[in-house]
Amino acid sequence: MKIAQITPLYEAVPPRLYGGTERVVAHLTDALVDLGHDVTLFASADAQTKARLVPVRDQAIRLDPAPLKSDLAAHLSMLGEVLDRADEFDVIHFHTDMVHFPLFQKYADKTLTTLHGRLDMKDLPGVYARWSEFGLVSISDDQRKPLHFANWKATVHHGMPGEQYLFSPKPEGYLAFLGRISPEKRPDRAIEIATKLGKRLKMAAKVDAADKRYWEETIRPMVDGNPLIEFIGEIGDHQKSAFLGGADALLFPIDWPEPFGLVMIEAMACGTPVVAFRCGSTPEVIEDGATGFLVDTMEQAIAAAGRVHLLDREAVRARFDLRFSATAMARRYLDVYGDLLARRPFAEVALSDVVTPLRPLEEGRSFAALA
Repeated sequence: MKIAQITPLYEAVPPRLYGGTERVVAHLTDALVDLGHDVTLFASADAQTKARLVPVRDQAIRLDPAPLKSDLAAHLSMLGEVLDRADEFDVIHFHTDMVHFPLFQKYADKTLTTLHGRLDMKDLPGVYARWSEFGLVSISDDQRKPLHFANWKATVHHGMPGEQYLFSPKPEGYLAFLGRISPEKRPDRAIEIATKLGKRLKMAAKVDAADKRYWEETIRPMVDGNPLIEFIGEIGDHQKSAFLGGADALLFPIDWPEPFGLVMIEAMACGTPVVAFRCGSTPEVIEDGATGFLVDTMEQAIAAAGRVHLLDREAVRARFDLRFSATAMARRYLDVYGDLLARRPFAEVALSDVVTPLRPLEEGRSFAALA
């Protein structure tokens, strides 16, 4: 298939430091190429990809030192470039929320839109009701709840390349927190869990401008002067294996409807179990008692963090390989792409683009299966 991947422009693909959506797009794109498909990535020029890159901005927005930037202008320029080339692709896969809907109505039947963020916002229902012809993919079943009426085509959980993460059979006796310092991520809970257990906690997290007050007034006073807490700051992919692999467990003490939670599967790739609050997607990602523990209260979280040593780290890694590899994610998306092609009028689908070389259908197989 000829597939276009359209990523947000806030971070590089993959991100140099923190970033979820662009990291997923990077791994999906490379996995599709490895599976033999013709993939074009629309992204900033600092992207690293196996696909054909169409650079639409000189660098990703967040780390661009320019003092004045327009993220809307950058994304509209990218969408214009995609629109000019829309006829070249069998599938156009957007990861940019709903911003492309008004421009791509003509091509809605060849598009797929993965929604990566929270959907419980006031203005969203009207948008997804107004442009209901666009097929959507959720990254967890729980994510769909606020927009249960929308045109959902599938749920596809995220995946990561297993070779990027080193399995660590012997942790180093600390707990880990990885992500953002923000109220919904509840780093205060992580600090309290570690302190109550008398265990070290390493925190690798960024502080966004919007969360600086929360950091200064709530979290920093809990970190400063506490000998058990080590605040590291943002880390990149090349540091994650050592950071996560050395931990007895990853603490994921969220207090919001997390759509997926990429850090959970990054920890699992290192063999590190996860202690997660039962919220949002966590019951879909964590297998309670196998890859970690699901908890509802702080008392349960403290108890769970104290018994993570009972879990088999090799089994944790094996479950990652089975459920959350980049290849597994790409294959699930290929099933969705195939369904999309099968629903389009037959004349619009170029058989030579989908099946090469063209061959008779095997007994019991459909065109969609070949696609």
